[in-house]
Amino acid sequence: MKKTVKVLFVLLVLSLLVTASVSAADEKLKVALILPGQADDMSFNQAMYDAMMQVADEYADKIEVTVVEKVYEVADIEPALMDFASQGYDIIFGHGFQFQEPLIAVAEMFPETAFCLGTGYLTLPNTAVYDVELDTGGYLMGVLAGLMSETGKIGVVGGADVSEIFRGHEGYKYGAKSVNPDIVIEEVYTGDWNDSAAAKEAAISMYDDGVDIIWHSGDGIGLGVLEAAKEKGKFALGNVADQHTLAPDNVLSGVVYQWAPIIKNIIDDVISGAFFKTDPLFYWINIPNGGLTYAPFYELSDKVPADVQAQVQQTYQDLKDGKIELPDFEAAK
Repeated sequence: MKKTVKVLFVLLVLSLLVTASVSAADEKLKVALILPGQADDMSFNQAMYDAMMQVADEYADKIEVTVVEKVYEVADIEPALMDFASQGYDIIFGHGFQFQEPLIAVAEMFPETAFCLGTGYLTLPNTAVYDVELDTGGYLMGVLAGLMSETGKIGVVGGADVSEIFRGHEGYKYGAKSVNPDIVIEEVYTGDWNDSAAAKEAAISMYDDGVDIIWHSGDGIGLGVLEAAKEKGKFALGNVADQHTLAPDNVLSGVVYQWAPIIKNIIDDVISGAFFKTDPLFYWINIPNGGLTYAPFYELSDKVPADVQAQVQQTYQDLKDGKIELPDFEAAK
């Protein structure tokens, strides 16, 4: 009889342990990341993918992550969002401005799901926007370009003229003029982030017109600009990811995004319930919180005078310390 009781007790303990294990697994948040491009694009998509994988590792006891790539067309976005929401995912990230309208439409149907929009401005009580203060990153690149240009002509190539990209371009112009009021700045928007051919053509035209350094605003267009820089033997400045390896002789530096801090903020806020208590809700990466940095000069360091390197570093520190105040470019627009 005692033996039977012991066996039953052991079985009960094992049952409780299994139940606890299942409960712990069930308590993990299901997180979906929908990317408009490839996770290895060395730009906008990869920066977010790498950050999400970093957080998935650090928060392994809190979340499980699913990633879908190449959902670029607006017509494909709403079904993808609907699919994850219908499966009971807790947090869904739509990584790009083109996700805005479909994300808001689906979020209205799933009020208990947290939806996160990568750049944009529309919100609901169960949505948030995560964005980048690209005006400061652009300002830093503008200072570098303005100091390094030998011809007095620099350029900038963007995809679509949306708020994030517009702020970056205006910051770039403002930074360049802060060190060279007479600088000439050529600007092109291709209208499509993936049109690398149009971006390359625009960049080649700029280089042929005397521009000697161009910054770009990411995605496929960035690859077109870097190809043009290689073809013309000129300098380019990267964006979003450290793009040095794509053109080591031409990529002088660039803005680098670090999304991980705000991904963790979002997850923590969903767990605590704070996410659903604030509308509108915005999360920003910027220079002060370490979300924006700039890439090293690597082997091109000897091409950048010591005083220029020092001024770029000081500008970065001043932006970090809040000593440089930029205009509200969108309000001015």
